[in-house]
Amino acid sequence: MSIEWIITMVINNWPLFLRGAGMTLLISIIGTIVGAIIGLLAGVIRTIPTPERKFKRVLLKIVNIILSVYIEFFRGTPMIVQAMVIFYGSAMAFGVDMDRTAAAIFIVSINTGAYMAEIVRGGVISIDKGQFESAQAIGMNHIQTMLHVVLPQVVRNILPATGNQFIINIKDTSVLNVIGVTELYFQTKTVAGISFKYFEPFFVACILYFVMTYSVTLILRYFERKLDGPENYSMIGQPAQVTLTNTKES
Repeated sequence: MSIEWIITMVINNWPLFLRGAGMTLLISIIGTIVGAIIGLLAGVIRTIPTPERKFKRVLLKIVNIILSVYIEFFRGTPMIVQAMVIFYGSAMAFGVDMDRTAAAIFIVSINTGAYMAEIVRGGVISIDKGQFESAQAIGMNHIQTMLHVVLPQVVRNILPATGNQFIINIKDTSVLNVIGVTELYFQTKTVAGISFKYFEPFFVACILYFVMTYSVTLILRYFERKLDGPENYSMIGQPAQVTLTNTKES
């Protein structure tokens, strides 16, 4: 491996690498955001307490069964297989001609939604039951309790897991090359085919993937620190010299 050759290769093919990295980020960002919304809705629905009315109880049970099937299916099958079934299978079975980029975003979104649904459900369950009871005691219904009491805490608790899912999505977009999406892995194969060299282009791809994932890690750690608040703070109405130490666990 020659460093000079790698530099020359990057200079000659940087538009392909840049276009591939941009597509990877586009798909992973939109897919993670949409998937988080899907997972939030699914996770909240799956934690709704059993209603007293029979019709609502039956309806909620049906919805929970549908959500369970969706979650278990997409968590239990590889994304590469899902991509093949959704893109090529829908075209052959139903004549649906999907745009490759739109199909990629759709695949990542519903895959992420299945994982995020369980993450959100776990976050809701982790909240102390006393907080639900206290909210009901002051007249809040389930929706108000979720919006004003539970979800603000859940969002903070699931932020690390959401960040991990984002990082996984950045890496897993590489499987979408099977449906012809021009993400980073696809463009790296193109460069390798042009140069008849494989180690050097994929070494550059490794560096680009690492830069993207590590940048996301740093950004998420910054937001986590912001949500944690300052290590030291003063109580309102107390003298400036009196401070309390934040003893939250890191």
